[in-house]
Formats: sequence, structure tokens, C-alpha cells
Amino acid sequence: MSVLIFIDTTDGHVKKSSLEVLTYGAKVAEQLGTVAEGVVLGSVTEDLAALGKYGVKKIHQVADDSLNHLDAQLYAKVIAQVAESTGAKVIIFSNNVDGKAIAPRLSVRLKAGLVSGAVALPDTSNARPDDPVGRGFVVKKNVFSGKAFANISVSTDIKIIALSPNAYKTVAGDGTAEVVAFNATVDAAKVKVTNTTKASGEVVLTEAEIVVSAGRGLKGPENWGMVEELAKVLHAATACSRPVADAHWRPHNEHVGQTGFAIAPNLYIAIGISGAIQHLAGVNRSKVIVVINKDAEAPFFKAADYGIVGDAFEIIPKMTEAIRKLKGVA
Repeated sequence: MSVLIFIDTTDGHVKKSSLEVLTYGAKVAEQLGTVAEGVVLGSVTEDLAALGKYGVKKIHQVADDSLNHLDAQLYAKVIAQVAESTGAKVIIFSNNVDGKAIAPRLSVRLKAGLVSGAVALPDTSNARPDDPVGRGFVVKKNVFSGKAFANISVSTDIKIIALSPNAYKTVAGDGTAEVVAFNATVDAAKVKVTNTTKASGEVVLTEAEIVVSAGRGLKGPENWGMVEELAKVLHAATACSRPVADAHWRPHNEHVGQTGFAIAPNLYIAIGISGAIQHLAGVNRSKVIVVINKDAEAPFFKAADYGIVGDAFEIIPKMTEAIRKLKGVA
């Protein structure tokens, strides 16, 4: 028995969300008295052995070039082979775009119970010593767009957990992982990538710890320079509300909310956004929310940890300058 962790990559680099699931998976393995193992698909340029510092003992790599681009059906079939070979009883993904595509397919293939959007370690307090994952395996997750929690009991032989990004702190220690080649049967890909358009920006929105977002209060795309400048000094990602994306002021890959990306950064700064319920549904898992709006009655202030009532065109430049001085940067 083992805990198998899917190590997600992009362009050969391990994603930040993968470090979170490695730490989480290692802790789950510790709870269950077993070992944490990883699986990575395709070519990787980073030192996989170094990931052992996050608690994983062995990493199975299927270094087939046809796996360099996501094909959810193909990925699920290959991961199922690794899971069956290692005797994995718990399989862990990040609940990001890739995880949301692969985990349900793997769940069907393995007849495994799936909990997506997990936010805490499973409760195994009622598990039996002779059957640690058979009973008493309860996973906490967000429901109703983050407005409530549900505790899901999973009783299937194999269990799959998709961990919400930024829900579990990454912890690095000592150690290296054994990296072994896994000889899997890889079918011909059914998805052919003809073109790739990469999102601009220094920080990936879905993995950012700080996000600076703005709405129609900025009046037009020509005023976004001050938002980008604030994001730059904070080393943050930029985001926007749906009306802004719909008006083509900003690209749709920056749209956060119920119909856009759901994010959970440590700090979310909302500038000129009223705070409609659809927007809140995508950002209410943020650790700290700061709202800047000249309308003191804006609904967003009710959800904010800190609020500033005032004109963003006056506040943002002053805030940026203050942060520059605090960081000692030009």
C-alpha cells in the first residue's frame, strides 16, 4: 500500500501546486503508516530527486514525449498503471485545471471515490489498525462556492483526493527521492496540440500568493498601468472582474470569479470592484482580502479584512510608492 502523488509540470518545470500536494501527500502517508510515492509524466528539466525534501520517497517517471502535452484520457490510463503497480490506495492531485481533467477519469477507471477541492488532511481517527483506509476516511472540502464546508466519507478501496491550490502549506525538509523509470503502455494520443498561446505575466494567476485585481472602477484599459506597477512591486499576479474581461480591457485568462478562475492567494487586493456574489465565489478562499473602492456601500467591504474608501487613482500610486520605499527598491 502507498500514497501516490501526481506531480504536475509545465514546459518541463514542476508547478508550485505540485509542491503543495507532495507535502500534503507525505503527511497523508504518515497518517496511514505507509510511504509517499510520486508519478510524473513526460520530459522534466528539473532535478526530480530533490523533491524528496517534500517527503516523497520514490518518483516513477514515464518519460514519453507524447506525454509532454496534457491528454486527460491518456494521462488517466498511464497513472492507473502506476497506481496498480505500486498498490496505491490513495492518489492525490492538485485541484487545478490539469487535476480537474484527470482525476474524474481516473476515478471511473479505478472505481475510486473522489473528493475534489479538499482543504484539509483526511480524518482517519476512526480507522481500524488492520484496515487504515477502509473505514474512517473523511475529507473536508469547500461547497456552495466556498460558503460552507462538507465532510465527505470515502469508503471505496482506492481513494482520490484533489487538493485545492494554496490550501496546504508547503514544507521542505531534508532527503532525496529515488527516481525510477516506469515502463507504461502509452497509446497514441487522441489530442493533437497544434498551437500554444501562453498567458502573459511574471506570475501565474492560479499559483500566485498575491493577486492584484481591478474592475470597471478603473474606467478603461488605458488605466491598467498603475495596477500592473503595483503587482510588479508586490511580485503579484494581475486579475480582473468579468465585465472587464467581457469588455476586452483585459484578457479572459485574468478573469476571476464563479465563471472564471477560482483562486486562493494569501493576499487579494480588489480595486474598483463592487463585489458581486459571482466574483466573491471565485476569491472568497483568499487568506486576506483588501478592498479599495470610492463607494463606501460597495458589497465587497462586507467580505474584506481591510478596506480603503477612496479614489483608486490617488490611492494606488501612493500605495505603490510606499511599498517601494518599504522594500528599498527603485
